[in-house]
Amino acid sequence: MTRAEREERDGYLFVSPWMAGFLLFILYPLLASLYYAFCDYSVLRRPIWTGLDNFTTLFHDKVFWTSLYNTAYFAVFFLPASLVLSLALAMLLNAKVRGQAIYRTIFYLPSLLPLVATAVLFLWVFDGDNGVVNNLLKLGGFQGPGWLSDPAWTKFTIILLSLWGVGNTMIIYLASLQEVPESLYEAAELDGARAWERLKAVTLPMISPVILFNTLMGIIGALQVFTVPFVMFPGGQPADSTYFYTAYLYDNAFKYHNMGYACAMGWVMFLIILVLTLISRQLSEKHVYYGGG
Repeated sequence: MTRAEREERDGYLFVSPWMAGFLLFILYPLLASLYYAFCDYSVLRRPIWTGLDNFTTLFHDKVFWTSLYNTAYFAVFFLPASLVLSLALAMLLNAKVRGQAIYRTIFYLPSLLPLVATAVLFLWVFDGDNGVVNNLLKLGGFQGPGWLSDPAWTKFTIILLSLWGVGNTMIIYLASLQEVPESLYEAAELDGARAWERLKAVTLPMISPVILFNTLMGIIGALQVFTVPFVMFPGGQPADSTYFYTAYLYDNAFKYHNMGYACAMGWVMFLIILVLTLISRQLSEKHVYYGGG
């Protein structure tokens, strides 16, 4: 065996664990879910091919549309708010002030907390009778709403809670801000540009690839929201106002044992995310600046 053949063999041996994991835990489940999406399958018995029945039923399912609406509502309001808030925090934490490392740690820590623990904590914070938020509002002479019991406020509560964990996005913005050349800011100042003008003309264009990345990741994350509403509002209560798409998919798969229907829901969500991603890429082509381009 030649040296080149030994190196080729060793390369295949080194990569084989990853390939085995990819085939067993990613590719096979992906293809299996695509097949089951066209079957009547409950896990407890053999799948029966039914063609497009799952998809036809899906689009006549009122609960499906309710869960899709709740998810879209969350995404439409949470995504812009999270992008703006995380960028604003990153810009503040990029300022050269005393104790900068401490401030960065404080704002990043919430994103490290387990979502289940965070949800349980905020059940107490937003409690309508003895919660921290409503008690503070009472001190100011205001009557707090039913954050956890009023359907008009429940999705807003989840949005507020989710904004608590924007630390990951903030850190990515912070890293990109530190890569913006100081010479550009100095040139803008010499031209008489004010802070807002420097933000529009220098900062945003230079970090636009990161903004696009965070937007795409935000779309995926917002449409897959699950843990917080699942813990805080079991069953989508009150009045299905917090019954999100992933919760309905989970119930179909593991509560109703309708795995074929759940697989169909999963592929519909995949197509929705794919379309939104392609649209985002298309709309951003003329607005994203790549330094080497």
